Amino acid sequence: MIFNSILFDVGATKTRIAYSENGEFFEDPKVYETSKDKETFLDIFKKTAEELAKNREIKIVAGGMTRALDFKPEEIKEKLTEIFGVKILMDNDSAVVGLGEANWGAGRGFQIMAYITVSTGVGGVRIVDGKIDERSVNFEPGKQIMDIDSGKTLEDMISGKNLEKREGRSPKEISNPEIWEDLAEKLAMGLNNIAVEWSPDCIVLGGSMIIGNPAISIEKAENHFKEILKIFPKLPEIRKAELGDFGGLYGALVLIKQKPN
Repeated sequence: MIFNSILFDVGATKTRIAYSENGEFFEDPKVYETSKDKETFLDIFKKTAEELAKNREIKIVAGGMTRALDFKPEEIKEKLTEIFGVKILMDNDSAVVGLGEANWGAGRGFQIMAYITVSTGVGGVRIVDGKIDERSVNFEPGKQIMDIDSGKTLEDMISGKNLEKREGRSPKEISNPEIWEDLAEKLAMGLNNIAVEWSPDCIVLGGSMIIGNPAISIEKAENHFKEILKIFPKLPEIRKAELGDFGGLYGALVLIKQKPN
């Protein structure tokens, strides 16, 4: 077990950082807007981590980071290694949140879990036996093509960013039930593709478009899902994520336990 850890979850919109002294739980996190400028991002990250550490040692830094920024995770990992002088464990942000849900949240007890997040974008991960499944690069379920003629992806159709582009206002301001019903149906189609390709026991749905208000109805998405997916004798269970905004920090704790060296 490694103690004295900085845990992080860097999304396209928000960055979350926390300190764990005992390796089992983390202290009150700091949440702030993700800077789009690399140097500013690194400066704020360093200051926040040091503030949370309160002069205690930092032995490892671990977490997830989106690729939806102008600077890449590989660059940040290299810079954080220089700044802190310790091992940096980093994976895709959706993958680390999924790791948290599989071990601490809605996916506990399932051998194969698919985690899908619908927020600014759409991401996800396949978890097997509580660990992120092997892959060549990353899991990108949001990039599955949903319309052959237009080439539109699941992300194009249901993400918060693209919904805002279409409607000219924030998803939080959209109350039209027909729009949310359409999103639920399109999500179900995407889940059908994920289910037949990944064959999970459980699909956990998270992200601001799922757990926010208003949000895509899991119940309605599941009803559409049951109408679409007929090939399996038993459908994967669909659950809402339980860890709220801090799934990535819980996932970072698991990441350290699974890859301490």
